[in-house]
Amino acid sequence: MRRVSLVLAGYLLASPVWAGPLIDLAAEASRTASNDQVRAVVYSEAQGSNPADIARQVNRDIDAALQLIGSRPQVSVKSGNQSTYPVYGEKQKIETWRMRSELVLESRDLAAVSHLIGELQQRRLAVAQVVQMPSPETRRRTEDDATRDAIKAFQSRAEVIASALGKSWKIKQLTVAQQGGQVPMPVFRAARMMAADAAPAPLEAGESLLTTQVSGQIELND
Repeated sequence: MRRVSLVLAGYLLASPVWAGPLIDLAAEASRTASNDQVRAVVYSEAQGSNPADIARQVNRDIDAALQLIGSRPQVSVKSGNQSTYPVYGEKQKIETWRMRSELVLESRDLAAVSHLIGELQQRRLAVAQVVQMPSPETRRRTEDDATRDAIKAFQSRAEVIASALGKSWKIKQLTVAQQGGQVPMPVFRAARMMAADAAPAPLEAGESLLTTQVSGQIELND
């Protein structure tokens, strides 16, 4: 008898537990964040028949730019993309060479970057892109708030469905994703900043919309 009861207990423990109905749900929430950081890409570009000559010209421009940027401690700089490639003419023959070297500027001081871009243009550099965005600290704080709102919205929607069906519920699976947060400056506007004087670039902080999306499944129980 003892042996039979042990076998029966093992059978009961191994028996599957029937799950209730599963329902897919999704919710989202958005918060605005101040664009308190700016990233600008500036570059020097030259074209000529001798690759060594254009390399020297581009390197001189970049060195002069680095000296100027180094005098602005509120602006960080790092090297960007660099490329050298041939320019083909008729019959696919190389006519000239083109070289481009980029620098990436970042700062939370928009006014400093604005004035610096104007001065760099005086030193033969051009602007490829300007992106304004929330700083990492601002983004993290805003995304946390949006995540709390989205989860509350998910729970509220789950409660409405379960209550209408007279069921209780629990979360079976949940996915959280964030999006948004960068405002690029149009290229055509950047091109117009190639002025003869060192006028500050027109930068305005503005705001970015950060959105948190929550999706998953709930299980309904009696």
